[in-house]
Amino acid sequence: MLSQLLKSKLHHLRVTSCAPEYQGSLLIDENLMDAAGISNWEKLLVANLENGERFETYAIAGRRGSRVACLNGAAACKGRVGDRLIVMTFAMLGEDEIKAHRPTVVVLDEANRPVAG
Repeated sequence: MLSQLLKSKLHHLRVTSCAPEYQGSLLIDENLMDAAGISNWEKLLVANLENGERFETYAIAGRRGSRVACLNGAAACKGRVGDRLIVMTFAMLGEDEIKAHRPTVVVLDEANRPVAG
């Protein structure tokens, strides 16, 4: 049997821009994606700490070092510039993998710089 567990998390990712006319997704600095082990096009669960919104979208790699976090398309209606997000990915693991599993957690400061993880 497989169970779905937290694979990775960007904690306190700050929204830097919103683009409602884009087709959808969350654009994230590729360095931050690498730090959390998030793949381009990977499904995301996003929780907005400012308004309680939770939504699913997918990751798109942004320019390395830009510290960008841009809500695109319908997701742009779920937050505003400056909002703190928790961005989560999940993995299906077998019973033999669960005990050894530890998710990757990257905690960010107000400028989207990693401070822990």
